[in-house]
Amino acid sequence: MRKLSLSEALREAMVQEMRRDPNVILMGEDVGRFNGAFNVSNGMLNEFGPKRVWDTPISEAGFMGMGIGAALTGLRPIIEFQYADFIFCAMDQIVNEAAKLRLMSGGQANVPIVMRAPQGATGRAAQHSQSVEAFFMHTPGLYIAMPSTPYDAKGLLTRAIRMNDPVLILEHKLLYGSASPGGGKALSDSTISDIGSDVPEEQYEIPFGKADIKRAGKDVTIIATLMMVHRSLAVAAELEKEGISCEVIDPRTLVPLDEDTLLTSVRKTNRVVVVSEDISRGGVTAELSALIMDKAFDYLDAPVARVAADNTPIPFGPAAEKRVIPQLEDIKKAVYEVLKD
Repeated sequence: MRKLSLSEALREAMVQEMRRDPNVILMGEDVGRFNGAFNVSNGMLNEFGPKRVWDTPISEAGFMGMGIGAALTGLRPIIEFQYADFIFCAMDQIVNEAAKLRLMSGGQANVPIVMRAPQGATGRAAQHSQSVEAFFMHTPGLYIAMPSTPYDAKGLLTRAIRMNDPVLILEHKLLYGSASPGGGKALSDSTISDIGSDVPEEQYEIPFGKADIKRAGKDVTIIATLMMVHRSLAVAAELEKEGISCEVIDPRTLVPLDEDTLLTSVRKTNRVVVVSEDISRGGVTAELSALIMDKAFDYLDAPVARVAADNTPIPFGPAAEKRVIPQLEDIKKAVYEVLKD
């Protein structure tokens, strides 16, 4: 089977869906002439033309509103935000319009729109490095997917494009070029594994609300998202040499969340570490910890350990950023902590 990078897998999903359905369009800053952020839409303007691949002005509120209007009138837009940080400029359109129009119309109006955005810390400034998922987990009516592998990226995006509700897909910038010899402007990280980089040529869907057990284990459950999946897998491989068996689970979608898979694992291992790059206060680790405490408290042999970014803006500069964002040693320390009780 072929190996694709995450950016290549995303592009293939969009191209295949645009060939299948003429109502699918792509909109965003520089998605046409300049191939989109991190080359994800490379070549799509040449194949589909400017009526289906639209370079928009630098106005997130404007093109998000235009995308909602297009979705309401029969098109299926894919909206690319150049960085997830810029999505805040379109909060009203996303939170008050796209997420609520089906309910407010009594089910008469669908908003089949997909929003894609790269996020995560990669040595850039604080306004280009945030993890934004927790803001949107708090928004009913909006689906959220976070693919950590090329295989997951293609299947989740294909599914999202065919859904009749708004979907936000968040992608980590460090994962775009993993496991591919031709990743373009790819960034990389030494902890990225090849897991999931085999991608079928044919179309396939991954259902929302179905977590993936990336590594089976029996001593401790590690629940992680995006880049932290790969760092958790690297930690699990190291700890295996010490006789510690870690089960690593990627939720893949935060809304809906596959509670059954997560809780089944916790009830098996009796210890859990939750890892996310967003900040700890009011973030993904807080929500997942609350879920486990609510529904699996009696199975825990140790308190849930949370590993997340510090409650501070992401600093500029590699050394400072490394102190704020969870590293391998932070995850390993958390595993040791839950195992000592």
